[in-house]
Order: sequence, then structure tokens, then C-alpha cells
Amino acid sequence: MSTAAVPARRSGQVLADLIPSSRVRDVALVAGGAVLTGLAAQIAVPVPGSPVPVTGQTFAALLVGTSLGARRGLLSLALYALVGMAGVPWFAEGGSGTAAPSLGYVFGMLLAVTVVGALARRGADRSMLRTAGTMLLGEAIIYAVGVPYLAFAADMSLTAAITAGLTPFLIGDALKAALAMGVLPTAWKLVDER
Repeated sequence: MSTAAVPARRSGQVLADLIPSSRVRDVALVAGGAVLTGLAAQIAVPVPGSPVPVTGQTFAALLVGTSLGARRGLLSLALYALVGMAGVPWFAEGGSGTAAPSLGYVFGMLLAVTVVGALARRGADRSMLRTAGTMLLGEAIIYAVGVPYLAFAADMSLTAAITAGLTPFLIGDALKAALAMGVLPTAWKLVDER
């Protein structure tokens, strides 16, 4: 029988739980997640024929969810959404307010971070394959809310909304999932080696 030390699996934890617990920590993490999402939204590339640009916003939001967990992730994205709707220009391409046809994607992010955060707490961010699945599920949730909202807000058919608000983004989303596949499991591996 071997008695070699096995790295702790840290069951039930997300990466943020590894920082000593306090209210200050939680407030800083929630605010930091909102700011990260707002900054990532400024990395925007217009898509011809679509009112929705390619941004780093969804990637940041899903990282916030997996790193902070469902509750803090939801609070972080709720802060991001509320402050942006109140007028801070940190939605995609410096947008703000409630009139943007892409606001549905922000609402989808609220649900997505809750789901990916809950999955991360169950270890879905510990291996490459599970992380990819978690990220792709999060993206699917964002689209499930964002595309119908786009169709309604931009007065287009659902088919046109899929063409303008989903199809052009699939390759980028696969790349984002691949990036997360490397980042999150590597972070856990480094933590477990300490």
C-alpha cells in the first residue's frame, strides 16, 4: 500500500475560495469580476451585417462564473448589467443603457455564470474536457437568451437573428472554450501542487 501524498481535490470549492474568506474579499471579487467583464467588452470587432460585435465579454463572464462560483458570479454580472444599464459605457463598444439589441446577451450571461459557477463548484473546471463542456454550455445559455432578444429588439425574424447573432460567433466561441481548457485546469493543477 502506498502512502504517497495525493493532491487535495478541493471538492466543493472554486478558485476564489482559495483566498482567505472575508466580506472584503467577496466585495472585491464581485466588483473585480464586473470590471473585468466591462473591460473585456471593450475588446470588440464589428461583424458586418450584425448589430452584435465579437467581444471578450462572454469569455470574461464565463471565467468570472467558474472562478467565483454561482453566487458571487451572479452578483458580479448583476453589478455589471445594472451599472451598464444605468449609463456607464462598459457594454460592448462602449455602449450603455437599455436600448441595445445586444442587451439580451448580457441577460443570458447572468444565467450562464450561475450555471457554470455551480458546475465549477462540482469540479467541472478541473479537466480540459469538462472545462470545454462547461464553457460551451455557458455559451449556449447566453445564445438561448441573447438571440431571441436580438430578434425582438431589432425586429428581425428568428432565422435572421440566428444568422446575425449566432452563426458568426461559433468559431470564436470554440477558441474561447479552448483557451479556458488550458487556463482553468492549469490553475487547479498549480494549486494542487502547492
